[in-house]
Amino acid sequence: MKRLLQNLVARQAAERPEATAIVYGAKRLSYGELDAAANRLARALVEAGCRKGDRVCFLYPKKPAAMVWMLGILKAGAMHVPLDLASPAERLRRIVASCEPRFILAAGPAAQLAAGLQDLSKIVWMEETVPAAIRPAFTLKDVARASSTETPIATQPEDPAHILFTSGSTGVPKGVVITHANVMAFVDWGLKHFGLNRTDRVSGHTPLHFDLSTYDIFGAYAAGAELHVVPLETALLPHRLAEWIRVSRLTQWFSVPSVLNYLSKVDAVKPNDFPELRRVMWCGEVLPTPVLMHWMKRLPHARFTNLYGPTETTIASSYYDVRACPQSPTEHIPIGKACDGEELVVIDGEVHIGGVGLSPGYWRDPEKTAAAFLPHPSRPGERIYRTGDLGRMRPDGHVELIGRADTQVKSRGYRIELGEIEAALAALALLRESAVVAIPSQGFEQWQICCAYVRMDGHAVTPAALRTELARLIPSYMMPTRWQAYPALPRNPNGKVDRPRLKKDLCTITQPSFEM
Repeated sequence: MKRLLQNLVARQAAERPEATAIVYGAKRLSYGELDAAANRLARALVEAGCRKGDRVCFLYPKKPAAMVWMLGILKAGAMHVPLDLASPAERLRRIVASCEPRFILAAGPAAQLAAGLQDLSKIVWMEETVPAAIRPAFTLKDVARASSTETPIATQPEDPAHILFTSGSTGVPKGVVITHANVMAFVDWGLKHFGLNRTDRVSGHTPLHFDLSTYDIFGAYAAGAELHVVPLETALLPHRLAEWIRVSRLTQWFSVPSVLNYLSKVDAVKPNDFPELRRVMWCGEVLPTPVLMHWMKRLPHARFTNLYGPTETTIASSYYDVRACPQSPTEHIPIGKACDGEELVVIDGEVHIGGVGLSPGYWRDPEKTAAAFLPHPSRPGERIYRTGDLGRMRPDGHVELIGRADTQVKSRGYRIELGEIEAALAALALLRESAVVAIPSQGFEQWQICCAYVRMDGHAVTPAALRTELARLIPSYMMPTRWQAYPALPRNPNGKVDRPRLKKDLCTITQPSFEM
């Protein structure tokens, strides 16, 4: 079989058709059922005019049906484009207009959004009863009548598998094109490094439009493991999420750091909890060291790994296995060394990535592609991706992040890295979570440093109290001058802190009580 993502499932279906592929609450889908259902959808798509290289969007919550659709789109030779149900309708229109899909698959809660996109693409309604506002190209009834045999599509490993749209600095979403070979390279490394096998029970927490979910899904398929999708009603409730991990007997957890942070701050994880959990991995943002210490003390039996890499380099490009619990809450955890086939280098203080995970570029945007994917400095004909992250190479060969090129500011003559302030705030027991941004100032300081924070339950927290605690950890010139309490920090669709929203909020604060 070719090294294609859909063939991972086809192989398991041929060898172990009754083995469980996906678990969602009480529902279980076997590899045989998953493969057959995806084949029917692929047949229906091809018979309706879908051709190799077409884009097919899908609009549905993260449930087993959505993973059938994703696989069926690949089997039809098309690229799948996950759409976020929580996105504003106008953002979805920009994405759909950009990728010009042959079809949009939708069902259930997506009816209103899908109806508003019918002028841009044909809708495939994946339920038998069709809402009045939808004029479908075909429906689930047509899919059910299709053959469950493979479609003879000549897809190659170098062909695009999906387009993931990320936030653009101009407000226009950027479509990152990812190939089958890109994903397969990381899956190969992950199976080897983590020893993933058919006895594993893998978490599926991150949304389908976020690239971390790609490893959850296709890593599980490659190993013949069980993918346990976090129920929607559980994902944001820490004590229920912890109980779900126990009941599911997970062996692997992979998420953005904010989830680990939330579970630790509300003390949802018990000493020696989750006895079968062997691996805890995170990626996407910096995990505060105090949170890592909490988890490592509670789960001494688990292996902890920090993964790093932007969407443009496919899931992750480097790793650092944390061998021992940090001794200090201010200790920096590096992003480590490059995964097999990847390259991690620091050029003029900025982290660059090369190798097998490198995306072909941004969808139909050669200008942005050329600005981000640069000629390799030492190997003609190869490219390297400029991440925008500042870093340094440690004597032990591991790379350590310093911050973002766009979060380093100069105030009162001092060069300040906002990530350093965030690391100090993370060590404070008064706070559940916090973030630091800088906004332009008309004064001599040029930038005002602003702190958004969420207090721990049961604590009366004031900016004055935070300043007192923070003064023990950072110099005065780094102290935030503007503070804002939140019930929860705003987040973007990928679960990361929404820093543009924070800047907008903090720019509009005029009450003297927020400034010190």
